Amino acid sequence: MRIARRLYEEMVDHARAEAPNECCGVMGTRDGQAVEIYPATNIHASPLRYEIDGQELLGIYNDTEDKGLDLGLIYHSHTRSEPYPSQTDVNLAKGYPDALYVIVGVAGEPPEVRAYEIRDGQVTEEELQVE
Repeated sequence: MRIARRLYEEMVDHARAEAPNECCGVMGTRDGQAVEIYPATNIHASPLRYEIDGQELLGIYNDTEDKGLDLGLIYHSHTRSEPYPSQTDVNLAKGYPDALYVIVGVAGEPPEVRAYEIRDGQVTEEELQVE
């Protein structure tokens, strides 16, 4: 997945701003390129889990659909551990098996950003190309 530096930095800034709680959001994508960011509210306001409110997610989904985009990238942060999917992350990924999952680790400096495909419970690290 390709992502503009501006969107990448906005995602990392979102993760930093929400710490010590996890942040969450999605990006609208087209043809393997992230083109629009949708920072969302973590309804749990928790350092251990994230969830986007259903109404907020529906609004994001409708906006991406109106613009001809896919919900192709889902991101959240890990504030106290490495940016690797937890079992909870793997379980949540069942709802969007075609999305790329990006985790922003803000436990240290600089933040560590890693991307994964999570399909059928299997985690595969993927490349995130920042342009």
